Amino acid sequence: MMASRRLIIRLDPRQLRRWHLDLVARLARRPATQVGVEWAVATEPLPPAIALLFAFERLIHRMPAVDAAAADPTDFAPWIAAETECGDLVIDLCGGRPHAGERTWQVTFDGAPGETAALATLAQSRVPAVAVIDAHTGDEIAGGCPGTESSGILVLAFEDLLARTATLIAAALDGAATRAPEVAPRSARSSASAVARFAVRSLASQITLRLYRLCYDAPHWRVGWRFVDGPDMIDLRAHPPGGWRVLPDDRMRFYADPFPFVKEGRTYLFVEEFDHRLGRGVISAVEFGDAGPIGTPRPVLQTGWHLSYPFVFEHRGETWMVPESCATATIDLYRAASFPDGWVKAATLVSGTVASDATLIEHAGRWWMFAAVRDGGGSYSDTLHLWSARDLFGPWEPHRRNPVLVDIATARPGGRIVERGGKLVRPFQDCRDRYGRALGLAEIVRLDDERFEQRVETVLRPGPLWPGRRLHTLNRAGRLECIDGSARSRRF
Repeated sequence: MMASRRLIIRLDPRQLRRWHLDLVARLARRPATQVGVEWAVATEPLPPAIALLFAFERLIHRMPAVDAAAADPTDFAPWIAAETECGDLVIDLCGGRPHAGERTWQVTFDGAPGETAALATLAQSRVPAVAVIDAHTGDEIAGGCPGTESSGILVLAFEDLLARTATLIAAALDGAATRAPEVAPRSARSSASAVARFAVRSLASQITLRLYRLCYDAPHWRVGWRFVDGPDMIDLRAHPPGGWRVLPDDRMRFYADPFPFVKEGRTYLFVEEFDHRLGRGVISAVEFGDAGPIGTPRPVLQTGWHLSYPFVFEHRGETWMVPESCATATIDLYRAASFPDGWVKAATLVSGTVASDATLIEHAGRWWMFAAVRDGGGSYSDTLHLWSARDLFGPWEPHRRNPVLVDIATARPGGRIVERGGKLVRPFQDCRDRYGRALGLAEIVRLDDERFEQRVETVLRPGPLWPGRRLHTLNRAGRLECIDGSARSRRF
């Protein structure tokens, strides 16, 4: 029988946010866990300039004037702890000095406690490293480097960061591994001038972006391809000397997420086809001959919701596909009833999860699945989850240490995992500067029920041999190797 554990969540009633309420409710749902809320005063109040900036951003971005992310003390009534109650663990979100004899965890942002530290870093247009620490010793319990979908809007970037902070607190309770940042972070200091500079940069950036979108369809991706007769990109750890040829599009649509596949000696390329007019992607395919694509990609899987990342593979003589379908919060498996354009849904492998870029591999007698999961909000690209199964059809069990990684630089999958030289090489997306900005290669050094560990070996970026601003996916089948990245597409 599992022993019951009592958690005390220490909050400042003057600075309550929706993420606090969501965190308390989330922790209260954990098995054999009792949760109590205790009031305390934060060591440092939020600067008045922050409230002004938040109001300004709600105005110019046409968000509700009332702060939807705020909470009220009465919302916590079901969990208010009696003054005499003690907890097995206190999670102090006020940043105060821990009480003697009390086991206490705190959250730091670039090494400094409190939301003021988080906002100071966000105002410098970067996302801080987050750590859950032992407040008495300073030892890190769990940590990561989150991302944001809205780096130019402080109020939204703050919400993204706090959503991932809740992820890391839950992960710490589950015994997740820590991830030390590559460079020791330096905490920033908040000031009215720093907030003002951020506001000016943000406004200028938004004006530029709106003007750009008047002239261009954005984002617009393109697929690069080449035939391999020697070392491929994983061998080279660089772009090939001959560069890439581009799969043409009609500017009304783009192609992305290329997955080549060889079937009965013929080579096909599966892609996401995104129609700018519809604002939705479908899965399309085109056959390749000795000279390149035979015609243009044509739709082979349409479901009525957005599809992308067509992970195609063969198993027991049949062809299968796991496309990304975030809108349904499921990871679904399709079978080719007639290849390449007759796909039927065979199973839902995972449900109730907003997962991106599910990538499967059969290794050492088991199936493993990697995907970036949006856990309670926040970025779509910074949190890696694993599942495993003895059979393709499941049952698929989540890894006991999920999320196995919180890192905007290396979490999101970027193509098939391949075996090379006796080791597993995992392509990933480096989204530190922006979604899909660079492509990395990492060796998987541990993959079992207890841990996942990887060693980053290479980060590849656009350049003279692949012009543009992004490099996103890498896949190969037979002689055909493909990547993708961004391009400009004029509206007129």
